[in-house]
Amino acid sequence: MKIAILGAGESGVGAALLANAKGLDVFVSDMAPIKKPYKAKLATAAITFEEGTHTFERILEASEIIKSPGIPDKAPIIQEAVKRGIPVISEIEFAGRYSKAKFICITGTNGKTTTTLLTYHLLHNAGVNVGLAGNIGESLAEKVIDDKHDYYVVELSSFQLDNMYQFRAHIAVLTNITPDHLDRYNYSMDKYAASKMRVAQNMKGSDFFLFNADDENIAKAFEPAAFGGTAVPFSLQGAAQAKVTMDGKTIHVDVPFYTGAVDTSGSSLIGKHNQYNTMAAVAVAKLVGVEDESIARSLETFQNADHRLQEVGVAKEVTYINDSKATNVEAVWYALEGIKSPIIWIAGGVDKGNDYSTLVELAREKVKVLICLGKDNDKLKQAFGKVVPIIAETTSIDYAVRLSRSLATPGDVVLLSPACASFDLFNNYEHRGQRFKEAVEKIVLKK
Repeated sequence: MKIAILGAGESGVGAALLANAKGLDVFVSDMAPIKKPYKAKLATAAITFEEGTHTFERILEASEIIKSPGIPDKAPIIQEAVKRGIPVISEIEFAGRYSKAKFICITGTNGKTTTTLLTYHLLHNAGVNVGLAGNIGESLAEKVIDDKHDYYVVELSSFQLDNMYQFRAHIAVLTNITPDHLDRYNYSMDKYAASKMRVAQNMKGSDFFLFNADDENIAKAFEPAAFGGTAVPFSLQGAAQAKVTMDGKTIHVDVPFYTGAVDTSGSSLIGKHNQYNTMAAVAVAKLVGVEDESIARSLETFQNADHRLQEVGVAKEVTYINDSKATNVEAVWYALEGIKSPIIWIAGGVDKGNDYSTLVELAREKVKVLICLGKDNDKLKQAFGKVVPIIAETTSIDYAVRLSRSLATPGDVVLLSPACASFDLFNNYEHRGQRFKEAVEKIVLKK
């Protein structure tokens, strides 16, 4: 059987290594230069590859094509494969064929990385034989070559879900659905939501689908009559059907084999969105059989991924928070809602068609200064000019932090939560967050 793999990043190379280990005839093709570590892995495994081009004739000889998530369906090579009836699948779909483990799959527009990391942390600390993979940055396919785990916690983007067909999760989590990446879905929210709902496809009665019952887009997209698994809705707003709820610092869970309450007072996560994330992770842990006491202890030691409401410094009683991953309005809403102190807000970048109206009242209530960090800030200034007392703009993150320091008073929070993509001034959101952290470190050292 000939397998062609398009894209030689983490997922593509992982799929190539798995296919090679299973004795398949593998060819890897990447239109861009292949990074040295990945090229070395391919060379060590004696896998044939090309870079800087797609040789259509060679690729279209394949019985099946495994596509990296970043390649859109409208790419010419994908269009030609579909035309010829060659199946095009994702790395996750391929990996699922070769594992006996149970998959815990987590997706959502916002919160999926935090929920994935927290779920893994709760299970791993409890002694569960669990692996971590997917959109978090580790190839599931490469991990199942040895297939040493009983469970895998897998973060999934909509792009990964799009080319999954037979794959089945034992536990699926959907944190929320809000507008994002709509250019890949013909600017249709219905199509984007349908992509997210694929996380619960193929489920049986012994499988569990945890979803945010307060999310209108999920409610619209979910069709219970066509669903084969066991639904576990979670809610902060008192949804009647909810099986997981939260009262203060206590999460109440009502699932098969467990009904009870879990104390989360030791958690350092802030904001309403992290309450949703924590409810989902705790419910997964209870479905797997983790004890309440273990969950409570693990919540105290959890450290979230960088750039997600991450405290990066305190100077003169002013706290600096890096939320660079907040690249859409919904994520910023949760950040502003969750912070109880007066805020100096650093926002801006490449606008993705944002509607800032949902942030206006929060900004009026909490934001004392808005610093626009971008090349084109007109939309931000128009949206918040009448509700925020001071608005400034700059293209320098160092200046933005220095200005924040000069305008802050003890007890304030300086929040980088951009609501925009980063590509006007930075390589990506990680680069933006790292530069913010470096600028804050200069302030902290001078305190």
